Amino acid sequence: MGYYDDHYGQYRQGQKNRRGWFLSAFVGAILGALLVLISIPALSDILPYDIASENGQVQNGETKTAPTVQQNVSVDVTSQLTKAIDKVSDAVVGVVNIQEANFWSQSSAEGTGSGVIYKKENGKAFVVTNHHVVENASQLEISLKDGTRVPAKLLGSDILMDLAVLEIDAKHVKKVAEFGNSDTVKLGEPVIAIGNPLGLQFAGSVTQGIISGTNRTVEVDLDQDGTPDWNAEVLQTDAAINPGNSGGALVNIEGQVIGINSMKIAQEEVEGIGFSIPINSAIPVISDLEKYGQVRRPYMGVELRSLSDISSYHLQATLHLPKDVTEGVAIIQVVPMSPAARAGLKQFDVIVALDGQKVRDVLDLRKYLYTKKSIGDKMKVTFYRDGKKHTVTMELERESF
Repeated sequence: MGYYDDHYGQYRQGQKNRRGWFLSAFVGAILGALLVLISIPALSDILPYDIASENGQVQNGETKTAPTVQQNVSVDVTSQLTKAIDKVSDAVVGVVNIQEANFWSQSSAEGTGSGVIYKKENGKAFVVTNHHVVENASQLEISLKDGTRVPAKLLGSDILMDLAVLEIDAKHVKKVAEFGNSDTVKLGEPVIAIGNPLGLQFAGSVTQGIISGTNRTVEVDLDQDGTPDWNAEVLQTDAAINPGNSGGALVNIEGQVIGINSMKIAQEEVEGIGFSIPINSAIPVISDLEKYGQVRRPYMGVELRSLSDISSYHLQATLHLPKDVTEGVAIIQVVPMSPAARAGLKQFDVIVALDGQKVRDVLDLRKYLYTKKSIGDKMKVTFYRDGKKHTVTMELERESF
């Protein structure tokens, strides 16, 4: 005997009825939507309002494209960078080096570089540029920003620091540059190089970069004999510095000159390496050139040669040095009546220290002498003579190039 659920049959029947109702409603909704879409074009003639499409407007059965709205936008591009350029650009000028072309005394512009007007007083204006820009010139001219060219007088030039100072009539000058502080320059700081790359055709060109190095040392061969004569301490930047930029300004974001652009490594495999003379190093040189026409440096009165340039035979046979002495500077000649001569130094003495500071080569000696000592200072010189070490005191005098 089994048990039957009397409500089971009614439940199944109710489920069937509800499913049928939902299916009918769904099919009806789809058919209604299709009917409305098909009827829209016909309804547009009788409906009292317009029907808009996605790409245009439908009015009385016709599709009209919506009008295009144009708007002019004005953008103020003035920034701290543009303000810095405006502040100094008028003070950056072209320097034209004119040399005699041939024996008929005809003259032509031999080359162009850049310069910076840094001072204006007593009817005169003063321009700093590079020594190599004005070298061997028979005549010099300054090209101002508006293209005006005026004659310039060379007041002085220094090959060691690659700096020169020119003088022009102040009536042509409206703006002078402000010097900044190169000692506070930071790695990665934004800078601007302003000058005349490739000549006056591109006068007043501006390039932007950063400080890539703050205490770089570059060897300089002054007499082109293949041996470095000086270690120039420079700022390194990736701002583009090309031929013609020499003597131009390296400017910080405040529009202050922090360096005088001087050199560029021009090799195919090297890009973005430019060098600038720090303005703090340049200022005393500029001052001397302006006032005296030359840089007044302390003077020893000796001709020198690094031990590294002397054969091992002469180190023993001529200089009689102990075998453990391999660095220093040999005196090749002593100028009569010079500070060295009065201190008792002689030919073939080997200097190994100045004021207790070790001297490895000629570059070390010059750097200490020119950056740490002044005219009239006394300096202790430690040297070897015939294998024995001695120390004397020397009073420095003025030297000029």
